[in-house]
Amino acid sequence: MRKLIKIGAFILACSFFANCSNTRYLKPGQNLYKGAEVKINPDSSSKIDDAKQVKSELESKTRPRPNKSILGLKPKLFIYNLAGEPKKPKGIRNWLRNKVGEPPVLMSEVKLKYNNDVLKSYLISQGYLQAEVTGDTVIKRRRGKAIYTANTGIRYKINQVTFPPDTGDLTHNINVNKSKTLLKTGDFYDLDTYKNERIRIDNDLKESGYFYFSPEHLILQVDSTIGKNLVNVNVRIKNTTPDASLKPYTIKNINIYPSYSLRRDSLLRKLEPIKYNDFNIYDDRNTYRSRVFDRLVFFKKGERYNRKDHNQSLNRMVNLGAFRDVRAEFLPIDSFKNNQLDLNIYLTPLKKNSLTFSVLGTNKSNNFIGSELKITQTTRNIFRGAEQLDVSASGGFETQYSGQSKGINSYSLTGEAKLTLPRFIVPFYKPKSTNAFTPKTIVSLGYQLLSRDTVYKLNSFKAQYGYNWKENQFKEHNFNPASINLVTSNKDTTSQAYHTLIEQNPGLQYTLENQFIIGSNYSFTYTNQMQDKRRHNLYFFGGLETSGNVWGLFTPKNSSGKRELFNTALTQFVRVETDLRNYYKVTPTVIWANRLNLGYGYAYGGSSSLPFVRQFFAGGTNDIRAFRARSLGPGTFKVADDVVFADQGGDIKMMLNSELRFKLVSILHGAAFVDAGNVWLRKEDPDRIGSEFKLKNALDELAVGTGVGLRVDATIFVIRLDGAFPIRKPFLPSGQRWVINDIDFGSKSWRRDNLVLNIGIGYPF
Repeated sequence: MRKLIKIGAFILACSFFANCSNTRYLKPGQNLYKGAEVKINPDSSSKIDDAKQVKSELESKTRPRPNKSILGLKPKLFIYNLAGEPKKPKGIRNWLRNKVGEPPVLMSEVKLKYNNDVLKSYLISQGYLQAEVTGDTVIKRRRGKAIYTANTGIRYKINQVTFPPDTGDLTHNINVNKSKTLLKTGDFYDLDTYKNERIRIDNDLKESGYFYFSPEHLILQVDSTIGKNLVNVNVRIKNTTPDASLKPYTIKNINIYPSYSLRRDSLLRKLEPIKYNDFNIYDDRNTYRSRVFDRLVFFKKGERYNRKDHNQSLNRMVNLGAFRDVRAEFLPIDSFKNNQLDLNIYLTPLKKNSLTFSVLGTNKSNNFIGSELKITQTTRNIFRGAEQLDVSASGGFETQYSGQSKGINSYSLTGEAKLTLPRFIVPFYKPKSTNAFTPKTIVSLGYQLLSRDTVYKLNSFKAQYGYNWKENQFKEHNFNPASINLVTSNKDTTSQAYHTLIEQNPGLQYTLENQFIIGSNYSFTYTNQMQDKRRHNLYFFGGLETSGNVWGLFTPKNSSGKRELFNTALTQFVRVETDLRNYYKVTPTVIWANRLNLGYGYAYGGSSSLPFVRQFFAGGTNDIRAFRARSLGPGTFKVADDVVFADQGGDIKMMLNSELRFKLVSILHGAAFVDAGNVWLRKEDPDRIGSEFKLKNALDELAVGTGVGLRVDATIFVIRLDGAFPIRKPFLPSGQRWVINDIDFGSKSWRRDNLVLNIGIGYPF
């Protein structure tokens, strides 16, 4: 208790010193602005609903904003003052003062009348039509604040809403959809709702062909003189609305320029178009097959213009990934004589071929250093149907530079070919997709060779056929009805190195079994992370994979009870995984991110656990960062520290992560995090005691780690450095697993055994 009192006193002393030092730098007559306070109806007994929220909103609208503060301290202002006036335009002092620091916000910058008008306008927009706001200032010890008194009056409600009389096509459309109005009798007067109502009506009219109509052509007349704090709202069309905005338009010609550029503009317009269905295609290079545009352009000749087809057509063409530039132009034939539009679509293709090259360096916590090189050749529009072929080759190596196994090498070689077709290809069926996103059929072939020094080699052959489609901007589906993975190994089971490795890592023997994985998989992803204005952002991933279910019905069992295909074990399992993430904006520059990751696999038909390539793992850069990659578990089992390739997989996984992310300066961000989790086997492995999952023991067998990190977030890439250490070790005896009391940063041996540094690209989740 005495220690806490000392810490509190120290913080108060620092706060007092920092605040005093900040005012010391002010010139005579200057006073530091501390911020604004709003008092709502202080001299009235009447209360308003959501008074705290209204008060907070009003205070946020006052200007200027005071200097940023943390726990009562103003570190940016303190740094500004401490740096002093720089003598040179460059240098550390200039950087501290003008980049890191922040100049003082003075009371002289406060404009009371301006803020009074802003706050009154906001209250009126919320229905407090008789609101009045007055402001004053209070200055003490060279620090001042602005105090605003808001007398709101009673909030007005809507009594009645009327729409224009049904006298023509336009007013008929407005009245047909008036049941969807946002203006409801009994609701509070709200200016934002009125604005959104105008947008709603405009959207409805756009769907009926009124191309030139605008929300600005509508006026909502509010009558507040009827008494009892009620208003009548009359929706009207302005008398000044242009004639072109009052009539619907139809599509006459649809002209498509698939290989457009400004340089070729005049040439393309002189061409004789190719007539295909409702399209006129101007393309002397025959870039795309004509039927491609059936899936991209939703308009038809002679139909009325509508915004839905407009947006879906643009989104399809943009999301196709084949065009560098997409532009749609609607031109009136003669706005005075008829109601027709010509649609011109200008498409500028991306380069047919492109080559990407990437190099990645790694430095792992188990003293491995390595690098990976990847080259990808992309060929677009390979069959003139906007297809894309990606062929990639990569190679990587790792070598252990210190420790007992110094000199151990590992390398991998990978080749993959992926063909993406912008449509569904389903045997005996032609599905239709009518939303804004292009569905895709994806065919891929791949091979990987993984060599673990001279001990063993793994060969993995994979082929997959499936579909990818978006339900909307938030929901994405992936379904692969056919997925084949053959894993074979080359190993010398008679060598001493092999036996030593198996003794050190008993679970590795399952890794080296030849296996056939034939099945299907499906995944669903939901995310609203693109909506930056939301305070809560969510991400959800759910995946289901099955193997050997159908083939197992026709595949005989061998003498050991396992099913085989071409003398290779056919694995049979069901695997489920979910990943739920929440991103909460505490402030615009502080985010609290949380993740829950669960996985479960059920193996049957002669298999006691999931195949190695489908198992779950714990530990590593994007996982539980206080433990080295794939070294945690299963359960309370602990692989020896000197084992080079830990690779401890499991059938069940539970992981929780919590991370507080905050901006430090410019593109440099910081983080503090806690990770918890583990993996288990569904059935006990006799060679790994404690590996079996038991629900009653699960929480007691969780590993927990914590740490801090730095991120260089340049938007297009993120480089991450995390330092973490364990505070709970599940492999210790029960009752001794919390090791918080053992933390000793001053001890070299403790740092060597517990401190883990992770370098990563991108955020961990």
